[in-house]
Order: sequence, then structure tokens, then C-alpha cells
Amino acid sequence: MPRTAAPLLASPVPRAADSDRRRTSASVVLRSVLEHGPVARSTIARLTGLSPASVTDHCARLARLGLIRESDGPRRSNGVGRPHVPVDLDDSRFVVGAVHVAVPYTTVALLDLRGRVVARRETKHLRTDPGWVLARAAEELDALLGRAPGARPLGVGVAAGGWVDRDSGTVVEHALLGWRDVPVREVLGARTGLPVHVDGHARALANGERLFGRARGSGSMLHLFVGNVVDAAFATRDEVHHGPRSQAGAIAHLPVPGGTEPCDCGRTGCLQAELSERTLCRRARRAGIVDGTNPMHVVGAAAAGDATARRLLVERATMTGRAARLLLDVLNPETVVVTEVGIIHREDCLAALREAVGPDRAAHVFPTGFPDSVLAVAGGSVVLDVLYRDPLALSADVL
Repeated sequence: MPRTAAPLLASPVPRAADSDRRRTSASVVLRSVLEHGPVARSTIARLTGLSPASVTDHCARLARLGLIRESDGPRRSNGVGRPHVPVDLDDSRFVVGAVHVAVPYTTVALLDLRGRVVARRETKHLRTDPGWVLARAAEELDALLGRAPGARPLGVGVAAGGWVDRDSGTVVEHALLGWRDVPVREVLGARTGLPVHVDGHARALANGERLFGRARGSGSMLHLFVGNVVDAAFATRDEVHHGPRSQAGAIAHLPVPGGTEPCDCGRTGCLQAELSERTLCRRARRAGIVDGTNPMHVVGAAAAGDATARRLLVERATMTGRAARLLLDVLNPETVVVTEVGIIHREDCLAALREAVGPDRAAHVFPTGFPDSVLAVAGGSVVLDVLYRDPLALSADVL
């Protein structure tokens, strides 16, 4: 049933230029508290270049909203002068809802303001029509919130593969699910009564890595997602590139030299057809390693000593590395983060990935920073990015 979002305070609407500056400054202060807290206000001023008075004002606003709090135990500078009372993120009051729609199942979770998973459930897709999937997601989210009575929801983030238009909150096309022009934001918003934000999962995880994971502090980063869907995201100067109608990062049909897998587009050897988890599991079934469609069973077989399972995973990691190297040559990011099941769980797959990328860039290539919660973090990061980018606007949304 629809829920009432947390009743945060909103500021009076100032002139446009002042409003823009205030939003930007509030974002900078909140990010500084996230990354450095507990931290003194004077340190925030030094880190951000804002005046001490401005930092004090923004800290007061963010504290009134319940996003930060004064930390226990005043600290002194060099043992003299007035005590400095540091501020820290208040992660005890609010949560965000997270929904990640994969091909076989949907993950629904609650995350705190540090991007940590508080609660999580998975719902297997008995059907894949969007009405059924989104209704079950809303029900699961309501159940999680019902079991966390002290948690106040700020909003819901939804991540999915395929072509997702962030601005309209629509899954424009997800071929593997058979979705086209699904108004996810509208449907889930009506069912939950909460602000809903929607984005593609590669971009969502890029924001998660930027805020909480491997790419924090990096000037630019590439995120490569290899699951049933294969796509990518690129961020520079703290901005993930979306492109017109959020079509940036569509790499599913890049040609793979020597590829043999037929693709739904009619060609052979497209990147997604070669690397998808469906292809990995089909090859594993053909070899008698597994009898289902769960790629973790292939990882488990490799861990138990099955040489063929290990070979399949290492070959996939190598091909992923070649794709990453191609994107590196084009985009030249400081950091590369890869989300792929073998690379997350096996050192030999990570080594194969880095070898394929090449020795000159291998040290800057990492597996995702969320090995046990990647799908939940993807969904939550959609709305957490909105919060950290413009905390005052989000507070207005949830009045």
C-alpha cells in the first residue's frame, strides 16, 4: 500500500542563481561528511573551499533535515582552543528502497545512507510481464519496510538492464524480458507513494562505486557490467554520461573477433551473446557441469576442482578483459570497475581479466566493491545519487 515518505523540512525557494549555488554547496558538504566523517566543520571548509560560515550554515540545514548529526566526543586542535565538535552522517533515521530487475528474478532491498544493505529479498519471476514484476516488487518493499518500523523511506531507486531512460523513468526496451516503454516510475510511484528514480544498472553501479566503492575519489571511471545483460557506463568529473534518452553505454552488439554465438539481432559474435550468463550456463550444461541457469553453480563447480568449469570462467574473464581494453583505448579512464561473477569470486579470473587488459593498465582494474550485494546496491544507488547530488531537492520531494 502507498506509504508516506519521511517528512523532511524544505527551505523557502530563493532566487534561481542563489538556489543553484545553495544546492551545489549542500551537495559538496554532504559528500565531504560521507567521505571524511566524523569531520570538523573547519576541515570541511578546507576540503571544499567554502567559507567557514557557509559550511556552518549548510551543516545546520542538513542536520535539521536529519541527514547529519554532531558526533560524540568533541575534538581539540593541537590540544588548545575551543573544542571542535565533528559532524557525521546520520545513518540511523532514513533508508532508501532498492529494486533491481534482472532476467530471472527481482532483488528488493533497503539501504542506509552509506549504501549498506539493511534488508534484502529476492523474488523469482514466475512471469515477466511488467505489471506482475512491479507489483511483486512493491509488495516486497512494503513487507521490508513493515519489518523495519523505525526506518523512514526517502524514496525508491530502480535499476534494470537494457535501454532505460532516466529522465522519463521508463524502461524503453529490455529484449530479454520482453519489455518496451514500461513507465516504471509512474507504476511504482503509484503503488508505493514514494518518489521513484529509475536508471540502467551499469550507470547505477557506476554511481554506487563513485559514492561508496572502488571509484571514490577517481577523476574518471569506466564500469563494465557482465551478466545476462552486458553494458557499460562512463563517469568523468563526478558525472555519469547518459547521452540522449540515456542510450550511452549500449555495448551489447559490439562485434567479438572469432565469436561464434548467434545473437537475437541476426548477427553472430555480438558481445552480449558471447559473454551473457545464459551462454556461460548453456556451455556448462553441455559439458555436464551444471543442470540449471545459475552462474554461481559454475563458480561452485570450479571451486570444487572442476577443470572445465574453471576454463569456462577464465575464458569469459579473458574476453571481458579484451572488451574492457577496447573501451579503455577509447575512453582512457583513471579507474575500471568490472562486475562479473567469476571476476568477483576467483583470483584466476581477475588475473585473466588484468592480463587481457594489458600490464600498463592492469593495476587500475578492479572487481566491484560490492561482491555480496551488487544488485541491491545498484537499485539503491539510483536514489542515493539523487540525494547526494541535491539533498535539498530530495527533501522537497518527500514532504
